[in-house]
Amino acid sequence: MDFQKSCKPARVSSTLSAILILLFPALWNGFPLLVDDTGAYLARWFEGTLSPNRSTTYGLFLAAGWPLDFWPVVVLQALAAVWIVGLVLRTHRLSASTLALPAVVAALAITTALPWLASELLTDIFAGLAVLGLHALVYHRDRIAPAERAALIAFIGFAGSTHNATYAVLLGLSAAALAVSFIWGNERLVPRAGLAPMATAIALGAAMLLGANYVVSGTLAWTPGGYGFAFARMLQDGIVTRYLDDHCPDPQLRLCPYRSELPLDADKFLWRQGVFDRLGRFSGLGDEMRTIVLGSLRDYPSTQFEAALRATARQLVAVGTGEGVVTPLWAYGILERDTPTVLPAMYAARQQHGGLPFARINRLHEPVAWLAMALIPLVALLGLVDARFADLGMLAATVWLALLGNAAVCGVLSNPHARYGSRIVWIAAFVAGLAAWRASTTMASGLKMTSLNPQE
Repeated sequence: MDFQKSCKPARVSSTLSAILILLFPALWNGFPLLVDDTGAYLARWFEGTLSPNRSTTYGLFLAAGWPLDFWPVVVLQALAAVWIVGLVLRTHRLSASTLALPAVVAALAITTALPWLASELLTDIFAGLAVLGLHALVYHRDRIAPAERAALIAFIGFAGSTHNATYAVLLGLSAAALAVSFIWGNERLVPRAGLAPMATAIALGAAMLLGANYVVSGTLAWTPGGYGFAFARMLQDGIVTRYLDDHCPDPQLRLCPYRSELPLDADKFLWRQGVFDRLGRFSGLGDEMRTIVLGSLRDYPSTQFEAALRATARQLVAVGTGEGVVTPLWAYGILERDTPTVLPAMYAARQQHGGLPFARINRLHEPVAWLAMALIPLVALLGLVDARFADLGMLAATVWLALLGNAAVCGVLSNPHARYGSRIVWIAAFVAGLAAWRASTTMASGLKMTSLNPQE
């Protein structure tokens, strides 16, 4: 007990050091980092409306941090990251040293997007953390104290509620766990005791989002906009043009007269002034986009399947750090309107003066991400053949499923973007690093035993 008490200040110091490492980009910038979508999330509370693919739960989280220039938001995000990274280290029994946590966080800060995700006002930090947290909850429930399990369930629920894609990935992982559990019934693969807390976390995420939407808008509804983003991706792939060519003229299709004006680029269609704006955006074209998406799925299944595979593959390798961070022009107007007290600090930040060197950063981050993704299946296979790596093998399998699920959800239902990849690929680098750490300590132990028993 005395030893534990003496270690407590060291643990606090270790945690604080790790948090400061993750906050370095925001501290260097002089203000939490803004992204194009920051304003759209923040506006939910002030406008009292729902917005396509913009979570109200994260919008409320942002609004709560506004009085202190949003610093509580990034501090809590960094704290959550340090907690989950430390939880993974503990549940996999990798090190009891208080230096391990800041050392691992520092390595991730150098080689991955993690500190940038923690330092920005956006939901992306929760994508990878939720995957790691869900794995710990299901597979290592017995190594987590009851109070921390409850906190983990609440965290996973909140993380899932912050973005439809994050929730979809968690739902897919949960479905895979249930399928494996009931098909093989193998406690080693999927402990049955972890299924109930997993289901609780998933249900809580849905309840949080529905509740926040009701509080903000008075409407009990899911976050809207899914068909619009899928439509834009199909437009980029030429599928919408084919559908309109096959069905126009049709008085029920308002897009028929504008076929020649539609850009074959999803982002230009959604975010540049054009036909989409003139026809009322998501509210004005929502039903028609839904009709075309479902109709093209019915009429061109093989084309849709091929396009989906291409989009998934493109998303899987799009992993660059910093997309949307350099010039978040859309956020400025909303912050000026709704949170004017933050403007002096916001405009004084380096970000507003072109001081973020992501081109140089990605010379390291992208190769590390690609190498980590290549190593993850090998770590999973190693867990099958070597019992010493069994726990990390299961974690690697979870991470690989999450990477594929994230690529499919974001690439197919939205459009491939580096931001969608970088927000989750850091967990692959994390797990690959843990496997290398386990291998080095295993080898060192073997050499030590050999030196102690030279006759063997």
